[in-house]
Amino acid sequence: MNRRQFNVLVFFVVLLGAAGWVIYQRGNSSWQSADQTIGGKLLPNLPVNDIAQIAIDSGTNQLTLEKHNEIWSVRERADYPANFSQISDLLVKLAELKVVQHEETGPSELPRFNLSPPGPGSNSGALLEFKDQNGKTVASLLLGKDHMNQPANGQGWPDGRYVIANSNNADVVVISEPFDNVTANPSDWLDKTFVKISNPKSIAVTFPEATNSWKLERATETNDWRLAGARPGEKLDSSKIDDVTSSFDSLAFNDVSSGATAPKNATTVTVETFDGTNYVAQLWPSGEDNDSMTISIDQPGGKPATDDQFAHWTYEIPGYSVESLLKPRTNLLESKTKN
Repeated sequence: MNRRQFNVLVFFVVLLGAAGWVIYQRGNSSWQSADQTIGGKLLPNLPVNDIAQIAIDSGTNQLTLEKHNEIWSVRERADYPANFSQISDLLVKLAELKVVQHEETGPSELPRFNLSPPGPGSNSGALLEFKDQNGKTVASLLLGKDHMNQPANGQGWPDGRYVIANSNNADVVVISEPFDNVTANPSDWLDKTFVKISNPKSIAVTFPEATNSWKLERATETNDWRLAGARPGEKLDSSKIDDVTSSFDSLAFNDVSSGATAPKNATTVTVETFDGTNYVAQLWPSGEDNDSMTISIDQPGGKPATDDQFAHWTYEIPGYSVESLLKPRTNLLESKTKN
């Protein structure tokens, strides 16, 4: 081998060595970059205070939460007030969310993690977009399938979720928060604070069938209830009265719709309290074991009703919650026994 051939050989050895070093450094740098990201915040620059809209798209359902004058509302429910604590909790969690695992994957593998773009398919994710008051998207998060804990006994449970932040399809990561309560169902985000009636003085239920109607009243908060206009032989069954008179203590609703027009065959419930406030509710069956209800409130002396917001909506309530209240007159009476 002459000197020229030797020099050429040395050149190629050095070149191959340099190339190998570059490849090694790139791989090592990539590993170090991913390792440094683990434990870091997923959305480190999330401008929580600037977020005025949250859009959730699950493909088959879309939801928009909007903030106007510092009040959050649900667009799909005609701007009914949203649950502020639920939204605040979501934003706080997002701001502190940390990456716990990286997944080496490519675009073709996204369906495996349910991280395809939102659509009707079973492999699609749920897209959360966070926008400012001008409608500009400041951050996004695509939620995929649950990450499952895999203990030795094989009985796993969800301990996180696969996600893609800010449309970065090349970076599938796992977070420790499953976000089970983040859905595109409008009713899940409503402010469920509802009417609470305490210290009723009288309760009257007027049915479409007049003979079923009745009214209970009492002179003071400690007096027993009596049946107004009781006919000879009619006596209240005291074992049934507590369920009737406490129906409004923990009333709750599942969903709402705008407008407050009841059908002609609705049952009317009128409650007067000892402070002079009158509540007038109209109820009618709405199917699937639920009832629809409208309610208006009249406070004494013409004072504005603190619960005035309830007067403009129709509420879907569980039928069982007013079942005892909507019993006909005969069901409140003691049974007549034969001698």
